[in-house]
Amino acid sequence: MKYTCSIAMGPIDQLIELAKTAEEVGFDAIALPDSLFYMEKAAADYPYTPDGSRMWDENTPWVDPLIAAAAMGAVTSTLRFYTNVMKLGSRHPLLLARQVGSVANLTNNRFGFGVGIGWAPEEFEWCGMPYRRRGARVDEMIEVIKLVLAGGMVEFHGEFYDFGRLQMSPAPSQPVPIYVGGHTDVALRRAARISDGWTSAMMTAGQLAETIGKLSALRAEYGRADQPFEIQAVCIDKFGVDGHRELAEIGVTDNIVIPWVFDGLGFDAPLEEKKDSLKRFADTYIHSGWQDR
Repeated sequence: MKYTCSIAMGPIDQLIELAKTAEEVGFDAIALPDSLFYMEKAAADYPYTPDGSRMWDENTPWVDPLIAAAAMGAVTSTLRFYTNVMKLGSRHPLLLARQVGSVANLTNNRFGFGVGIGWAPEEFEWCGMPYRRRGARVDEMIEVIKLVLAGGMVEFHGEFYDFGRLQMSPAPSQPVPIYVGGHTDVALRRAARISDGWTSAMMTAGQLAETIGKLSALRAEYGRADQPFEIQAVCIDKFGVDGHRELAEIGVTDNIVIPWVFDGLGFDAPLEEKKDSLKRFADTYIHSGWQDR
């Protein structure tokens, strides 16, 4: 099982040093969250908390995940980065294709593109994108991005996007992995049908096991059961070596963690304390050899 460190809601001036330390102690990747802005009044509930409340406020720091990946990639050599997840619905696929391709090239193929639709109507409407039919439009966006990133002269004529022959150079020298987030049946079908993996929000191990079972059945339905597939999970009720072993047994391939939160520290804890948490976590889980037993 891989280990990814999430840097959600932390001070952005800590990111470079946290990336360096994460690589030094043996983490596989950094998960990069996405938030465009904080609206004072939200038209929809946040879908990943029991009461629909947001876990952040107007002063919580965020950084564009693609810019963060490029910056942290410049000071590391083995650490991977992926968006967790980028909200496609409020953006344009051709602009995103240029940005994603640039990050993939600048990091020497150490970037994965985690995608979702987005939950807030304001993020769509205030960025000039329609909220209606967002799922179908995002499906077409993913198709456009994959087509353009594959390289060469391409054209596209779809329901939502239409363009003549164009080419973006240089194309990444390896395919950029696409990971799909979301817990709904539609999102799971999207992940099983077109992606290289699925990303959870906060879930219990029981919920994860049930969802992984659904994904396995859907991938078989789409004839993709034998293809590699990542399960990137944020589990809220399995801790310690035994807990991590249980996650591996149910099919989690990438455990997304925030070590300083496990140590009782806040998102805005001092940098040195976060670095110490990374080292302790690595000693306990990454280097302890539990996966070999």
